[in-house]
Amino acid sequence: MAAEPSTDPLKLFEPREYATEEGEKLKYRLLKPADFDADKKYPLVVFLHGAGERGDDNEAQLVHCMAQFCTAEHRRQYPCYVLAPQCPAGQKWADVDWSVDKPEYPEKISRSLDLTLQVVEAMLADSAVDKNRLYLAGLSMGGYGTWDALARRPDLFAAAIPICGGGSVDTVAAFKDIPLWCFHGASDNVVNVEKSRDMIAALKTAGGEPRYTEYPGVGHDSWTQTFASEETFQWLFAQKRH
Repeated sequence: MAAEPSTDPLKLFEPREYATEEGEKLKYRLLKPADFDADKKYPLVVFLHGAGERGDDNEAQLVHCMAQFCTAEHRRQYPCYVLAPQCPAGQKWADVDWSVDKPEYPEKISRSLDLTLQVVEAMLADSAVDKNRLYLAGLSMGGYGTWDALARRPDLFAAAIPICGGGSVDTVAAFKDIPLWCFHGASDNVVNVEKSRDMIAALKTAGGEPRYTEYPGVGHDSWTQTFASEETFQWLFAQKRH
């Protein structure tokens, strides 16, 4: 009998490194579509990890949620690229002060998020990526990064899933028409649930129609059950830019 194919993210996600001409580097992992067909275009999911997974081992960013993309069923049902960059220690996806209620958002994009978007642009140029099915998701620090990336590059994304993060309500008009599903635990003691509530309220005021799921009694880890839900995958891969 043939051996069962691996579902281990460390085995399925290829370790890679992106370097600029100036010598800046970003480590990342890439999951490729199963049963790749050169005549097809595939969705690309960009996943931004949380603060605890920063570093340079190019492994920690696979700890949360990435295993769900590696199941045999999901690889068959939703063939796609998954890009999992690793933010270096001491850096953030969005250069904001998490401890304040209304953080100031800098004019300049963070270096790690900028490098991530450079990898995305390179993949759009030379990989079999469907430019109309580019998806963005992130948790905690990555939730902040998701909101920030949407504000800075609303032209790129077909859908987004910000989880237990926060953003600037002043930016929502730029991405109000992008399908978005936000998640947060009502008892989160790390990132106040009001941060997601404020973004959702601002989007609705701007004319957007975001989806919002708040888990009663759940603390900071609102990502595990989000990506354990089949509905999350069905919703995400159904989205397409027109």
